[in-house]
Amino acid sequence: MLAPLRYGAFRYLAAGRLVNMLGNGVAPIALAFAVLDMTGSIGDLGLVVGARSVMTVLFVLFGGVVADRIPRRLVLVGSNVLSALTQAAVAALVLTGTATIPLLLALGAANGIVSALSQPASAAATPQTVPPELIQPANALIRLGINAGMIGGAAFGGLLVAAVGPGWGLAIDALTFAIAAVAFTGVRVTASPAKRTRTSIVADLREGWTEFTARSWVWVVVLGFMVLNAALAGGVNVLGPAVADETIGRSAWGMVLAAQTAGMVVGGLIALRIRVRRLLLLGVACMFAESFLLLGLALAPNIVVLLSAGVAVGIAVEQFAVAWDTSIAQQIPADRLARVYSYDMLGSWVAIPLGQIAVGPVAAAIGTRDTLLILATLVVLAVLGMLASRDVRRLQAVAPAPAADAMQTEPADGGPSDSPTTKPTEPAARA
Repeated sequence: MLAPLRYGAFRYLAAGRLVNMLGNGVAPIALAFAVLDMTGSIGDLGLVVGARSVMTVLFVLFGGVVADRIPRRLVLVGSNVLSALTQAAVAALVLTGTATIPLLLALGAANGIVSALSQPASAAATPQTVPPELIQPANALIRLGINAGMIGGAAFGGLLVAAVGPGWGLAIDALTFAIAAVAFTGVRVTASPAKRTRTSIVADLREGWTEFTARSWVWVVVLGFMVLNAALAGGVNVLGPAVADETIGRSAWGMVLAAQTAGMVVGGLIALRIRVRRLLLLGVACMFAESFLLLGLALAPNIVVLLSAGVAVGIAVEQFAVAWDTSIAQQIPADRLARVYSYDMLGSWVAIPLGQIAVGPVAAAIGTRDTLLILATLVVLAVLGMLASRDVRRLQAVAPAPAADAMQTEPADGGPSDSPTTKPTEPAARA
């Protein structure tokens, strides 16, 4: 299970993503309560988080092309440096009391553009850092590290915001981006074959679209997550803090988010060992659990119910995340992987800003409880829609081969190192 850690590039990638998630566990809580402290408006909060999402969606396809053309290490390092700068600016504004909604909108939009450049590269880098037989455990270990970071970040974020205010949480997020940039300098992998060719951006996008649409299970799941992610973004990220403010309190809300991530760690441990032929079917079916937290917020917003729902959701989500990442890495050619991920991310995220921005006015019109119940229903319908696809139900995972014992070493000249670029044999990943 720990064999991927033999490879230096994988270790640096896993460390960088862990540190990223430590800060990102703090940031949503800190930003949400910073806006609520400023205006007390759910609508303003939806606009601020929606601005970042809109720009990420608009630029993610370009990010996929960049990640298939430029060394992924360079993309990861550069994007994390820029993210550190934008988050540091937000933290400074909040700490000095000079933050305004227009300024937060502008900085959120800038951070969204940087995120669009980073995420396809980050997702596509894992298969380059380990041999093909280690892709599933590598994905599971990456997810374990991410979730461990989120646990600490969410719990610390809730306590920090309650004790000294949200500005310091945003400052911590900026620092973690800087640390992650240093870690990503060690992700030395063989260059993507696509960057050796001279083609236009439009041709690259067309090639990625062909790969994306060639497999019906890919676009069916992406369409399902278009609905599911919009419902979760509005229900958990926008209405969740507002409900928590009126019921369990801010620090307790941080613990709920940490409990969800703790469930992901447990789920990751399960995913390391699980061996089923229809891995994607299992992962999609587990997504019914995504409705639990929305139902808890609507019907019983107390700490026991929400903590339990968070753990259950986390365990279920991790089964899907590993199944999806493993499926894409096995099924999509390595030189087109980042572009397929970018189409995946575009489809999965395109409705998130709508969910974040619209949920405030809808809740004001029909009530928070009814809005949360509608969102939970949408989650269930989205999962049923994905399971209606025969290809989703029947896709079989590639059986793992025995892991090689030999460790690869990094060349002294700093060139391409211990991560053979192989052409995986076909699946996809969910953001």
